[in-house]
Amino acid sequence: MKPLRRDDIRWSSALAYAIGLIATDGNLSPDGRHIIFVSKDKEQIRTFKNCLGIKNKISRKKGGYTGKEDYYVVQFGDVVLYKWLLEIGLTPNKSRTIGKLKVPDRYFFDFLRGHFDGDGSCFSYWDPRWKSSFMFYVVFNSASLTHIEWLRKTLNRLSNVTGHVCQDGRKIIWQLKYAKRESKVVIKCLYRRRNAPCLMRKYKKLRKILATDK
Repeated sequence: MKPLRRDDIRWSSALAYAIGLIATDGNLSPDGRHIIFVSKDKEQIRTFKNCLGIKNKISRKKGGYTGKEDYYVVQFGDVVLYKWLLEIGLTPNKSRTIGKLKVPDRYFFDFLRGHFDGDGSCFSYWDPRWKSSFMFYVVFNSASLTHIEWLRKTLNRLSNVTGHVCQDGRKIIWQLKYAKRESKVVIKCLYRRRNAPCLMRKYKKLRKILATDK
């Protein structure tokens, strides 16, 4: 990647999506230069590289639980981009300290799609309490309650959805959940741009859920 000048950095759908990935599965090295992104999906790593226009090699990384090389990782150095990421609110060791990020409204849902692809989830089920009742949820995750609350407030302001915040069963991760009616609104906002970068596996899962609901 050619070193950037400050004036080279321009908000775009691709950049906002990459920042969503960094905010979840990425990391700023304490050295003040290197940016690291890790994923189990090699497709995700390639998309991240394309969004930022980097050519760095993709390596393998061992998982903390399995001890096997279950993860793909790409690392690159760029001081200017690193400092800009600090300016918009990202920090090293951000997991529990990340808060509000300076993302323009125009690109918020591109950022949120990256956030969802990095550490979000969706699930569905047939509710046995009512005949033919199909339920599904879209979920955003973070170890920081401040960050989750910022996501919730911004989504409410831009798309008039409320959602609800809770903790996972282990009380480690904060979750922002949207049930079926509001999930449909969120999904439409996430994929409003045609051919925008996304993790195809999650996109297809959402399409299947929506088709089942019909």
